Order: sequence, then structure tokens, then C-alpha cells
Amino acid sequence: MSAPTMPRPTVRRAEHADAAPVRRSGDRRARTGHGVLAWFVTLVFVLPIYIAISSAFKTQEQILANPLGLPSPFTLDNLRTALSRPDHLIQGGLANSLLVTTLTVGILVPLASAVSFYIAQRTPRVRALLLAVFALGLMIPPQVILLPIVELLRTLGLAHTYLSLIASNVGGGYMSFAVFVYVGFLRTIPRETIEAARVDGAGDLRIWWQIAFPLLRPATATVAIFLGLWVWNDFLNPLFILGPRQGQTITTGIYVSLGGYSADYGQLFGIMFLAALIPVVGYLVSQREFIHGLMSGASK
Repeated sequence: MSAPTMPRPTVRRAEHADAAPVRRSGDRRARTGHGVLAWFVTLVFVLPIYIAISSAFKTQEQILANPLGLPSPFTLDNLRTALSRPDHLIQGGLANSLLVTTLTVGILVPLASAVSFYIAQRTPRVRALLLAVFALGLMIPPQVILLPIVELLRTLGLAHTYLSLIASNVGGGYMSFAVFVYVGFLRTIPRETIEAARVDGAGDLRIWWQIAFPLLRPATATVAIFLGLWVWNDFLNPLFILGPRQGQTITTGIYVSLGGYSADYGQLFGIMFLAALIPVVGYLVSQREFIHGLMSGASK
């Protein structure tokens, strides 16, 4: 009696053994390609930041000779020169930008959260209509309405004032962005919490201030950081609304510091480094709430 032979399973095992390395090799090539692409994209974003930071501590000759090189020798002359300008461009620009940014964000955060609380409590049809109106503020480019805003402010007698710049920021697309963020977070608050407060006799204003607004702290950090960066980095609004002779924010100050025919790149990069310190410090202070707000919004 002869032993049975099973040739087919052996062939199949061999086929699977030969096919497995092919799949692993393809996956390895895909991972390698994704890694190379990720490093390339990271380099594209990081390289300008590296050039700006390193050039702030180089001499003019070093910047022109080797823009990508490290500062050798390391110098603080650019920062000293920028801070000792006779026109006090850095001190005045930083103070003006800090004033405009703080007041704009300080007005927008409570105002947008209150408006969002009102919208979130409406019926779905009314809520959709109101959100569509605010969506116009995000769809219309701010450059399109800049000149009409300047003419309107001039008609009201508010031209070339910081009050007009702050009012323009509050009434622009920044408000629309904040409303959309807050409405999304307000939908995650249990309806029973709001109804229980109403049963206890609390009005809408008290519910918003004592219940809803404290729960929106992650959203508030996200809104404050985004709006703060946008207002701080804004260039066109301060240039046209304030005017170069009435006052300068730090962005218009960098523009003024450029010469007509030549530029002191060392001093320019020093000004840019000093201009970025306050936003970076503000982000580092509130980064935990900012990341928590982004993660909460993504998960909910």
C-alpha cells in the first residue's frame, strides 16, 4: 500500500512563499516614497524659517555670501541696530500691533461666542440661514471690500485711527471664522445642560456666561491664537486704514524699513526676528489648550 502524495498544496505554499516578498517589497517602496515626500514638504516649510532666524545673527556680508550657512561668527549687532533706530520703529510697531491685536481679539472672543450661542439655540432652518450669512464673510476676499471700508470710515470721520482699524477687524471675516468654530463646539454641549439651567430660572445671558462660555475654553484658545496671528500679521488693513504717516504696526514697519534701492538685510532679519517673538511666546503659553481644541473639534 503506497503512501498518498499531495503535490498541489506544496506548490501553493511555494507560490505564497514567492508572492509574499513581492508584496513586502512594494509596501517598503511605498513607505520610502511617502517618507521622502514628507521630508521634502517639511524642508520646504522649515527652510525659510531657518534662513530668517540664522540671518538675524549674521552680518550683511555673511548673508550675501552664504544664505544657508550658520552664523559664524554669531553676532547680535542686527538686534541692537534695530532696537536703536532713531525712529523707534520696533518699539512703536510692536506696541501698536500688540494694542490692535489685544483689543481685536478681546472684543471678538466674547462677541463671537455670544452670537454663536444665540445661533446654536435657534431652529435648524434659522441656524442654517444665519450661518449662510456669516459664510459670506469667509467667501468674499478682504481685498475686494478694503477700499469701500476705507471710504466708509472716512465718511464716518474715523479715517486714520486705531479705532477704525479695530472696528474693521471686528466686522470683517475674523468674526465669521470665530462664529463657525464656536457653533461647532456648542453643538457638543448636551442640550439637557442648557434646559436644566433654564428650569432653574437662568436667562440666556447667564447661561452663556456661566455655563457655555467656560465649556468653550479649548475653542476660545483656538480662536484666539488664529485671530491673534492673523491680526498681528495683517499688512493691507494697517497700511490703507492707518496710513504710513499716522502710525505703523510691526508689519508696515518692516515694509518701511526696506530701502528704496538697497536693503540692510541683517537689520531687516533682526526686525523680523523681534516681530515674531511675541506671537511665538503667546502660542507656547496657550499651546496645550490650542491642541486640545483642535483634537476635540476633530473627534466631535
